[in-house]
Amino acid sequence: MWANMLLPLCVIPLIATVGVLLLPTRWSKVIALVSSLIGLILCIPIYLGFDSIQSQTMQWAISVPWIKSLGIRFAIGLDGLSFPLVLLTKLMMPVAVLASWNEQRHQKAFMACFLALDAAMTGTFLSTDIFFFYVFWEAMLIPMLLLIGVWGSDQRVFASLKFFIFTFFGSLLMLAAIFTVFVAAKAQTGVYSADIASLTKTMLSPEPLWWGLSVQDLVFWGFTIAFLIKVPIFPVHTWLPDAHVQAPTGGSILLAAVLLKMGTYGLLRFSIPFGNDSFFKFTPLIAILSLVGILYGAFVAFQQTDMKKLVAYSSVSHLGLVVLGICSRNPEGLTGAVIQNINHGLSTGALFFLVGFLYDQRHSRKFADYGGLASVLPWFSFFIVFVACSSMAVPGLNGFIGEFLILLGSFKAQKTWGMIAVLGVIFGALYTLTLVRKILFGPITSPENRNLKDLSLKDYLVLIPLSLLMLWIGFAPQGLLDKMKPSLENYWKNPVSAYADRSNGENPS
Repeated sequence: MWANMLLPLCVIPLIATVGVLLLPTRWSKVIALVSSLIGLILCIPIYLGFDSIQSQTMQWAISVPWIKSLGIRFAIGLDGLSFPLVLLTKLMMPVAVLASWNEQRHQKAFMACFLALDAAMTGTFLSTDIFFFYVFWEAMLIPMLLLIGVWGSDQRVFASLKFFIFTFFGSLLMLAAIFTVFVAAKAQTGVYSADIASLTKTMLSPEPLWWGLSVQDLVFWGFTIAFLIKVPIFPVHTWLPDAHVQAPTGGSILLAAVLLKMGTYGLLRFSIPFGNDSFFKFTPLIAILSLVGILYGAFVAFQQTDMKKLVAYSSVSHLGLVVLGICSRNPEGLTGAVIQNINHGLSTGALFFLVGFLYDQRHSRKFADYGGLASVLPWFSFFIVFVACSSMAVPGLNGFIGEFLILLGSFKAQKTWGMIAVLGVIFGALYTLTLVRKILFGPITSPENRNLKDLSLKDYLVLIPLSLLMLWIGFAPQGLLDKMKPSLENYWKNPVSAYADRSNGENPS
């Protein structure tokens, strides 16, 4: 029964996509919302039934042969690393649909893109076969490209092409790394296998081969560059602000809350297990890039005059902090990095939702067009302050536990890292408070703002559950931490076995 519950998480959005395209336009929004809500409801028994003690092994696994001669199988499963990200994906899908409820342009195709993106994102986190992981990874590029390029703002074509070029370049490097491991595994075992757990046991030569880089180094960087682009980390971050600003509100929500997390997920799922020695060798370089991104993202966010661009650059800073936690290579930093993935998805997704709420009424994202909204929109003001406190890691809310653990892990790994990261957190509070001040306080300089309408029922249905989750994680994070801990323990005990141990000695091929 339980195993059969993972497959619908991927299949239901695909069925709904077909339904949206075939049925009349008036049903498209309803089908998209119902489909996303079914996925969210299915996550409840999955959360309750997930075995915390055995979270380092794949639970409810499904494996069906596809190309036997190459060892390729349709294989999905859930462990402590993918578990919270699947839940986050299913949570943010109805949020994105509701945020896009008023979209009228090509409505059927618009909702079909959301549903196809849902299936691709879910499949990426669930895949235990490296071939299908890559298929899902590439599949999510298409609907997001369309969401930005067709339904975006004035510079949407430029932003969508930039997003495609960066992401596709990283994907090609990752494909080269996959082929290298695939062939090396065949040479060592005599059989083809695309099972990720089996492939991580492949011994890649550490001997210098090209410019002082070994085969393991090249494989490591093939994966890592692809994932750092997706994060995105400095200096390959420039596609993100353009994509966020030009994307429709629902696209920005999914991009910030889910797609960026695939980068940090990939670092833990592939980069470390496939290139353990290389990861230890290049950790200082990646940590420096993370620290530069933390400070640079915060500084540039503080300079912005566009609300969406401010939130976009805040993601560069926040995700740099997550990567720094991974670089710390200790329990505190790694645990903080994984839970901060979830926290960032909740708070930034909510911020984009609130910015979209204003844009729908005023068709402007410029701070100069706002001010004094606290007296006009009291409930909007309450929620944006609440979400801003979450983003600033105020104690008692979700952001605090993640940032605290990352900072603790960073200080343990290297005191200089911790001190620089603290500066990034302080600057983060400055730009977030600036966002709140420019929108809510001061005189009402624009007459149009006096007639703005406060939150509707649809908005409350999004913001209240997200706010309750922020409180729950802030006050009782142990329920989530316990489910992830066994999976993460391998990374600081013996990183090279962090994925391979999950195969339980079986070779699916």
